[in-house]
Amino acid sequence: MSETAPPSLLLVDDEAALREPLAEYLSRQGFDVTQAASAAEARSRLREETPGLVLLDIMMPGEDGLSLCRHLVESRDIPVILLTAKGEATDRIVGLEIGADDYVVKPFEPRELVARVRSVMRRASRNGPPPADDETFLFEGWSLDPLKRRLTDPEGAAVALSSAEFRLLTAFLENPRQVLDRDRLLDMVQGREAHLYDRAVDNQISRLRRKIEADSRNPQLIQTVWGGGYMLAADVTRAPADAS
Repeated sequence: MSETAPPSLLLVDDEAALREPLAEYLSRQGFDVTQAASAAEARSRLREETPGLVLLDIMMPGEDGLSLCRHLVESRDIPVILLTAKGEATDRIVGLEIGADDYVVKPFEPRELVARVRSVMRRASRNGPPPADDETFLFEGWSLDPLKRRLTDPEGAAVALSSAEFRLLTAFLENPRQVLDRDRLLDMVQGREAHLYDRAVDNQISRLRRKIEADSRNPQLIQTVWGGGYMLAADVTRAPADAS
């Protein structure tokens, strides 16, 4: 019987005095940890392997953590937890808006960080499409292939989705014509840890609308239900992936 590989992490922080002992601690907790001292080094590591999660410091010389986070959200399906300083409230908000899964404020208790890492990893696994469910969502001429995470518009053109946008759209497609309030959407998309800034949901909705609505200022697909939340106002069907 083969042993299950330990969950892998990429820890990105330019401060060696924090990064190295934290990497050692995380290794003792059962994680396979790779270190990077800069965004450039992290990009190099990411070309070689795909970790299960990225722990990413915001304030770094050269390319900062928010820029790298945006790249990961837009081009890679990798959960991100931001490591932030106490005075970086605005950066934390921006990080959640662009799709980071969570944040931890320095100085932090390592056990809390481990708990958050495991929570985000569980959520990412739970929100992933069932491997055997080779179906495509069809709605208003659009199609979403969950296995390939590929969204196609009515003209057949592919539309790129960030990891958070994909999870948000999937939540709507699995619950069509149902009102989903912000708390439920937060739990589905970013987790309860993001409750301090639930406007992050509104920003993700706005980003998704710009991609799938003919007029994002007058949305017809994702409608706002005042006092309730949001609703996908479309019928959704499922078909074999090759039928889309």
